[in-house]
Amino acid sequence: MRVYAYLRASTCDQDETRAKSELIEFATDKQIEISAWFFENESGAKLNRPELFRLLDIAVSGDVVLVENVDRISRLNTKDWEALKHTINSKGLRVVSLDLPTSHQLLQTGDEFTERMLTAINTMMLDMLAAIARKDYDDRKRRQAQGIAKAKGNGLYKGRRDDFDKQRKIYSLLEAGKSYNYIQDIIGCSRGLVAKVSNNRQRELST
Repeated sequence: MRVYAYLRASTCDQDETRAKSELIEFATDKQIEISAWFFENESGAKLNRPELFRLLDIAVSGDVVLVENVDRISRLNTKDWEALKHTINSKGLRVVSLDLPTSHQLLQTGDEFTERMLTAINTMMLDMLAAIARKDYDDRKRRQAQGIAKAKGNGLYKGRRDDFDKQRKIYSLLEAGKSYNYIQDIIGCSRGLVAKVSNNRQRELST
């Protein structure tokens, strides 16, 4: 059994590695080794997530997908969640989430009956939490749309403002030839944000 950790953040401005320490602490407590890490800046409402599917492609039957919360792996609608779940189940993989205690028992091997019972319970709980995560996503989107509509009606909405000061510093460091890792350490930002600024810089240089 190999354990693959998957960490996801929704946007390039968020740090997809923030929960790494929690997963390391969990693995240490359970006396398991994390074989590989997969980091991604994508919405959990999207089925097409390259790093998640790279993990699923590498993993084999009996391996574990370790996540911080179920919503890290899915905020999907019902159709897409069923498609993802089918891929996971058809490969014989186990999803273990820190916020789902029943899944922690899947890290231990037991007799066939016990494993089947644990898998059935865990599948039911995963379905429930995935549905809750999707509802939370839909609710937040609805509240956001209502807030924007109200602000527009009052003439207050100006759209999302980027952190220009942070991006300016990243731009300067890229101009100085600094590496992504160096910039992440100095600025304290996600790799996705560095890549975003780098792509914008490349477009400027090509025009």
